[in-house]
Amino acid sequence: MKKIAWVTDSTAYLDEELKNHPDVYQVPMTIVLEDVEYLDGKDLTAEELYRKLKTVKTAPKTSQPPAGVFMELYNKLEKDYDLVFSVLISSKLSGTVASSVQAAQDVNIPVITFDSKILTYPLTSLLKKGIALAEQGASVEEIKEKLEIIRESNETYVMIGSLEQLHRSGRMSGMQFYLGSMLSIKPIISIEDGVLNTKEKVRSDNKAREKIFNYLSQSHEKYGVKEVYILYGLHKEAADEWQSQLEARFPDIRFLSCPIGAVIGVHAGEHTIGISWNNADV
Repeated sequence: MKKIAWVTDSTAYLDEELKNHPDVYQVPMTIVLEDVEYLDGKDLTAEELYRKLKTVKTAPKTSQPPAGVFMELYNKLEKDYDLVFSVLISSKLSGTVASSVQAAQDVNIPVITFDSKILTYPLTSLLKKGIALAEQGASVEEIKEKLEIIRESNETYVMIGSLEQLHRSGRMSGMQFYLGSMLSIKPIISIEDGVLNTKEKVRSDNKAREKIFNYLSQSHEKYGVKEVYILYGLHKEAADEWQSQLEARFPDIRFLSCPIGAVIGVHAGEHTIGISWNNADV
């Protein structure tokens, strides 16, 4: 049986179980504020980031870990492991997958770079599933195949907390921002095939929330959803409110509340909130 090192990036939310897991390694992204570089999760917490965002004059930026950082880690892991399995943020949202693929060409240990086509806790859930499958004795090929099935079944819907931040970070055009701000339009953003899409535009938070709950309702009727992740920026009380409403409406679903972290917060804003789930049960 191969000994696997599990690698992810800092957009994945690591709970206590993963933080303390001896075979899990996290590579930090970089956040640039006013020309100062911070390593995500090491130099800057999400709370500190949101505080700084209120005063920065220039648009904040984020960047993927360079290939050299992955190479250094993979070379270290070669001593204790037979294989590296890297589960990373969508390649259409970041160059992190490309950095890992590049690094893998220059190291001796075999590396599987898995494009999650997602981020934050849904990315974490893929990592956890991979680890669980390995513990159950699944082969590397089987793990990859099952994670692909889960990945393709994911649905994620989010109300962006700050259209201004999304615009400043280059993820939204000036015209979309202007119209959204002028008309108080709330876009519901979905992640489809690894890309951010405007699923729908509504006029209030309540209407957006109801739409998102209805998407879940439709999937639950069709697939029998078992677990849903509530994703939030800085305000856990908003996530708690959603959770109590969702639990009342879907008593047979398990709900987990998860912060989106600093890197995603740069683009989305502290008031971001949404839900994500997988329709496949493998």
